[in-house]
Amino acid sequence: MDQPAAEMHILSRLRLELPRERTYHNFSHTLDVYRSAVALGMSAGLSEEEMDLLRTAALYHDSGFMVQDHDHEEAGCVIASEALPQFGYSTIQIEQVCRMVMATKIPPAPKDELSMILCDADLDYLGRPDFFRIGTTLFWEFRHYGIVKNERDWNELQVRFMSGHSYFTEISRAEREPYKQENLQRVKQWLIDNPA
Repeated sequence: MDQPAAEMHILSRLRLELPRERTYHNFSHTLDVYRSAVALGMSAGLSEEEMDLLRTAALYHDSGFMVQDHDHEEAGCVIASEALPQFGYSTIQIEQVCRMVMATKIPPAPKDELSMILCDADLDYLGRPDFFRIGTTLFWEFRHYGIVKNERDWNELQVRFMSGHSYFTEISRAEREPYKQENLQRVKQWLIDNPA
């Protein structure tokens, strides 16, 4: 398995092929998830092969947006299944990557440790100080695609999503959940301060 070559292949494609309207699900988000996944994987003491598979899944998890808007996880698995054999990934390894990618579908439903780590990495920003800066890029994207009409719609959606969200790994629950709750309270306060 030549993970670095697989990494360079998908990164070059993502840089060129992700739609510009994807202001959140873009190259920067992929790198952010990658960094978070690596940090969580190292904390969990994963093996070298597990880390390589996790890195691969992090880079492919939103690659489906290169080809379609809906069910992008399934499309990402097709992209991974077509690309990864040329880099020496076995059928079992590709299945593991696709299992992680599919687990990130909203609402996240991981069934194993690697998938839990990737799901937490994907939504790591919810419990970080840059939550509002990153969230603004998702607001722009959602507004462009007609998911929300205005800032109030957006913040109501955020409250519903964050209230139902839970981190899966012990480290994310310890390090991100308290800050996520603070961010959630700030969004709720915005709704109070800006009545319809």
